[in-house]
Amino acid sequence: MKKLVALLLALTMVLGLAACGNGETTTSEDPATSASQTGETETPESEDPATGEITDPDSIEDDMLADDGVYQIGFVTDVGALKDKSFNQGTYDGVKLYAANNGLSYKYYQPANGDAATDDDRYNAMVAAVEGGAQVVVCAGYLQEAAIRRAAIAYPDVPFIFIDGYPIQEEATEYDADGNALPNDSPILENVAGISFQEEQAGYLAGYAAVMDGFISLGFSGGGGGENAACNRFGYGYLQGINAAAAEKDITVDVNFSWQYGANFQASTDLQTMISGWYANGTEIVFACGGSMFQSINSAASGYDGYVIGVDVDQSGESDLVITSAMKGLSDAVQWALGHVYDDTFDTIGGTGTSLGVNDNAVGLPTSDEAWRFETFSVEDYEALYQQMVDGTLVVDADYNNQATTEWTNLVLHEI
Repeated sequence: MKKLVALLLALTMVLGLAACGNGETTTSEDPATSASQTGETETPESEDPATGEITDPDSIEDDMLADDGVYQIGFVTDVGALKDKSFNQGTYDGVKLYAANNGLSYKYYQPANGDAATDDDRYNAMVAAVEGGAQVVVCAGYLQEAAIRRAAIAYPDVPFIFIDGYPIQEEATEYDADGNALPNDSPILENVAGISFQEEQAGYLAGYAAVMDGFISLGFSGGGGGENAACNRFGYGYLQGINAAAAEKDITVDVNFSWQYGANFQASTDLQTMISGWYANGTEIVFACGGSMFQSINSAASGYDGYVIGVDVDQSGESDLVITSAMKGLSDAVQWALGHVYDDTFDTIGGTGTSLGVNDNAVGLPTSDEAWRFETFSVEDYEALYQQMVDGTLVVDADYNNQATTEWTNLVLHEI
């Protein structure tokens, strides 16, 4: 993706709208206008020769030692490992890069009890960050909502950046017996900035590209047990892209689709066994949409000459079996939000929801020589498709609730 400076210039125009009390994010109103928005990812280097800025997060220590014991930027992890080569790591990369380039100290805090972490565990991690000197706390993942609400109320002068999040009200939304949201007129917490992504666009690009490249039996294995909005958008967009490409080629393809064994976004023998069964029965490529789940899916693929689609970040370096990755600009978005904290403009994003997509160059597929592994679908084909999204001639449905009632014309969906 474009370097941070380009994203900063583009996103300074983005002002999210206050939520209407339903926990939904709003879409940025003023998209970037660059003519070269292709979703391209650049190969990271340790330092930009033009600016002297550090650009490779792997060159920065995960654990730093502050001489005064004060850590100015705190990061509270989602479930799963910090170095998951996906969501947690991509988010923390943004923390490290911003801190390193601005002379700030940083520290990550993993809630107690691992995958079984409770809201209290997450809240305690946030308290530890603030008590450790954090001037701002970055929190990753939708599971953080209840803990952020409590921490933001307890520490009203501390800004919280909620990645894969949305505006939060002082009182949690309650539901009636039929699952309908009850009226909630409580104020929005102005010290929480919700930042989300239009994952359906990235999912569409990955699914479309795979079918155009010749894959006719595909799979999707998602994290969060079907309760994670980001993964749901990835999956629904993926199906839309698959169906569109199959219709263009006048073929019908098969898709296995499952949320099983992914509730905690972890690798497991059960997940590997299920995906191995898919590959054994003809599935050619699986979208591994869930952090460390990638490890199990990649292992299954290696046993059956299968292929994998990565998620959140470019995962091509993790395996030769990764054909592409449906990415979102986690690191850049974090740096952009932290920039608002330290230039005293957090009030323009606090209490709002900012949703980033192709018009912000915040989602896409990696196009470096090392990462582009399609054989017949070219980078030029991809850029043309991406531009259709940018100019609005191609619109991907973001409402994943429609997936249950969609009548697919050119794919046979096997929900498992």
